[in-house]
Amino acid sequence: MPRPQLSLKGRALRFLSMREHSRLELRRKLSKYAEEGDDVDALLDFLEKNNWLSQERFSESLIHRREARYGNSRIVAELQSHGINGEALQELKTSLADSEVARACEVWSRKFGAVATDAEGRGKQMRFLMQRGFSQRAVRAAMRGTCPDDDDF
Repeated sequence: MPRPQLSLKGRALRFLSMREHSRLELRRKLSKYAEEGDDVDALLDFLEKNNWLSQERFSESLIHRREARYGNSRIVAELQSHGINGEALQELKTSLADSEVARACEVWSRKFGAVATDAEGRGKQMRFLMQRGFSQRAVRAAMRGTCPDDDDF
C-alpha cells in the first residue's frame, strides 16, 4: 500500500523530529517537495515562531556532536556552511576556545597516547590534529604531552 503524501509542514516536522536542522538545511530539503503555491520561507518562519526550528539549538547540537573529535576551525566552518553567522557565531567561537586545548589533548591521547620521538612521528601527529581543525596553540600543547588532568575538564 503506498504511503500517503505528506504535506510540506508534515515533512518539516518529520525532519525536525529526527534531529535539529538549520534553517538553510531545512529550506534545501523542503524545496525538493514544494509545489506551486507553497511558501517554504513562510513555513520556516512559522516553525521558528513556534520554537520548533531553532538556530541556537541546532548550533548547540552540532557542537555537541563534533567537539569530541574536531577543533574550533572545523566546527566553525561547518556552522558557517549551515548559515550560522554574525554575533551568534562569535559567541560560539568564544565558548569553544575555552576547551580547545583539552579537546586536542583528548583526541591526541586517544589516537597516539605517546609523544613521538622522531621528526616523522611528530609531523604525523601534528598533521592529524591540524586536519581535525585544531589551532596551532592547541596542537603544540597536545604534542608536548602536558595535557590538563581529567579533573580540569
